[in-house]
Amino acid sequence: MPRVSRLVALSTAALLTAGTAACSPAPSSDEDGGSGDWSTVTVEHALGTTKIESEPERVATVNWANHEVPLALGVVPVGMAEANFGDDDGDGVLPWVEERLDELDADTPVLFDETDGIDFEAVADTRPDVILAAYSGLTQEDYDTLSEIAPVVAYPETAWGTPWREMIELNSTALGMAEEGARLVTDIEGRIEEAVAEYPAIEGDSAMFLTHVDTTDLSEVSFYTTHDTRTRFFADLGLTAPESVASASAETGEFSLTRSAERADSFDDVDIIVTYGSAELVEALEGDPLLSQMPAVDDGAIVSLPGDAPLGTAANPTPLSISWVLDDYLSLLAEAADGQQ
Repeated sequence: MPRVSRLVALSTAALLTAGTAACSPAPSSDEDGGSGDWSTVTVEHALGTTKIESEPERVATVNWANHEVPLALGVVPVGMAEANFGDDDGDGVLPWVEERLDELDADTPVLFDETDGIDFEAVADTRPDVILAAYSGLTQEDYDTLSEIAPVVAYPETAWGTPWREMIELNSTALGMAEEGARLVTDIEGRIEEAVAEYPAIEGDSAMFLTHVDTTDLSEVSFYTTHDTRTRFFADLGLTAPESVASASAETGEFSLTRSAERADSFDDVDIIVTYGSAELVEALEGDPLLSQMPAVDDGAIVSLPGDAPLGTAANPTPLSISWVLDDYLSLLAEAADGQQ
């Protein structure tokens, strides 16, 4: 890629203005200035094998939420992706990330604008020792270009399909903090278990997540499959995947599917519907002659999340957002289960 030479040959000015803080905990140094107790870390992923031969001191992250892993572990990245979904105050940082930065008494890292894809030059300007992207949609070309800057950890199997536990596992391993990452997973699981116990009414209910519902044309219904991290989060919350969604998901590797509204009766096994939208969307579903026949719609068991607000964003679970959203999300699900929404 012709950009590569520009990425590697950084200007003096860029070096002086590189990212604000942060590094992993300072390594013990040997006579050569390296870490005395670091062993090379090898991470296999869908786009290759990455070797991290020295302890990272400057951590950059790209794509959605990867920065939450080092932050949760007390490491402030030198650069991270700017939030472009659910950012209610327009500062490029989601509220649970801002709270964690405040807890660490840290400035906001350099924010990478990924509106038109990864800003390779901006990433290179932060001079990272490692680039975390365990939850991402990196192409092979993206990966190869980033690898010219620093070792890159990509997703394990499928683009945008890494569950939150594996995101933590891969990214923490790359930092040499695998044990801390495992403890983080255990801690989050404990918080989830404690919160779910307060809402026994939803335990065992089946849920589906409708997506991209067009209130002006309800002839088709799109929904996230069980491959998507939003629907996988249902299991953490004590919900189950209805057989109608599970069987359809088994036939594809896609994250969403579309069905004709004429087949709405196939979703008779859905107890709760979650979707992005407003009261107008709920009214449209309830007023549609076909979709209103779905038991979940008929019962009013619909959770409509604000797609452009943090609450809707957190339905896609990430290491820091889970604790932030748990009570609100569970409360909405419980209300829907009771047909109160």
